[in-house]
Amino acid sequence: MKKFTSITIPILVSIIFASCTLFPQKNTMNTTLIIPENAKTVTFAGGCFWCLDPAFDNEPGVLQAIVGYAGGHLENPSYDQVLTETTGHRESIQVTYDPTKVSYERLVEVFFHQIDPTDSGGQFADRGESYTTAIWYQNDDEKRIAEDLIKKLNDSKKFDKPVAVKVLPFTNFYPAEEYHQNYYKKSAFHYSLYKKGSGREDFIHENWTEEEKAAIEGKDAEFAKKYHKPDSATICNTLSEESCSVTQHDGTEPPFDNAYWDNHEAGIYVDVVTGEPLFSSRDKYDSGTGWPSFDRPINPHFVTEKTDYKLVYPRTEVRSKYGDSHLGHVFDDGPKTTGKRYCMNSAALRFIPLAEMEKEGYGEYIGRVKS
Repeated sequence: MKKFTSITIPILVSIIFASCTLFPQKNTMNTTLIIPENAKTVTFAGGCFWCLDPAFDNEPGVLQAIVGYAGGHLENPSYDQVLTETTGHRESIQVTYDPTKVSYERLVEVFFHQIDPTDSGGQFADRGESYTTAIWYQNDDEKRIAEDLIKKLNDSKKFDKPVAVKVLPFTNFYPAEEYHQNYYKKSAFHYSLYKKGSGREDFIHENWTEEEKAAIEGKDAEFAKKYHKPDSATICNTLSEESCSVTQHDGTEPPFDNAYWDNHEAGIYVDVVTGEPLFSSRDKYDSGTGWPSFDRPINPHFVTEKTDYKLVYPRTEVRSKYGDSHLGHVFDDGPKTTGKRYCMNSAALRFIPLAEMEKEGYGEYIGRVKS
């Protein structure tokens, strides 16, 4: 059974009938996680792994979420072995995602909204090391992003105690038994009782405001205000004639005769209308087309795609999310890194050199620009 803190009798009763270990159908699982080309993985620990699954399954850009055990010293442990608190493993979830559709940063934010980040002894009714929180990073960029988000949360003074989530180098992950996978779907009633009875559900509702919940569900409230689109007259009175034509009337500038097609300086490219962060110089490459080309957006949230039928054959048009600026098109003939070629119009972009990014409010993206 799980280890419980002192809680009220009614809640204890509901947990007994909703325990993570109650009457499992212990089928074994022989799962090999197949990582599609260009996909990435991130691993989190946030207490009972059942409760992390739904948020990531429902996140656009996530390809697969598998619950399991991470960070310990015993190879391929069983659930019963992890419960002994002797293996060093934490109950965890490994998320496989398409980095062109969802960013690592957003997945970390989603994770924080599922946990009590200040609890160093476990999560809610589940106590012990195997239920403590962690983010495992696989490179320096991921480590920086996770640590920056923790600092931001601490600086906000949202909680009375400091964030206790550990940021650790990734070592290992072993999928859990089959009966644990997608448990919230297989045993929805038991799962709902457990999430409510453990205290997790109430904590989430009490500690994240409606605006914060809306923000994590797309950050629309925050970003729509920050990257507000002016009216069309203001846009075209402010921009050059070519930028107005491209962004507002879906125009195309000439190849090899535009500002950034051969720009090799380090920095970030933003929407010329709203300032939405779009592309990093680190992801820019010479496609030979005469237009600035990138293999991915710097943050997929700010890029939208739709089918364009203006030529004989359909193409995928790329627009900024909040400015709705026409940026260019994306093709499936890019480099091996992603297979994508985001072919953009310089006239739709504004370039901000690396040295000026902090001053202009893009400091959080510096790690995505530096080589």
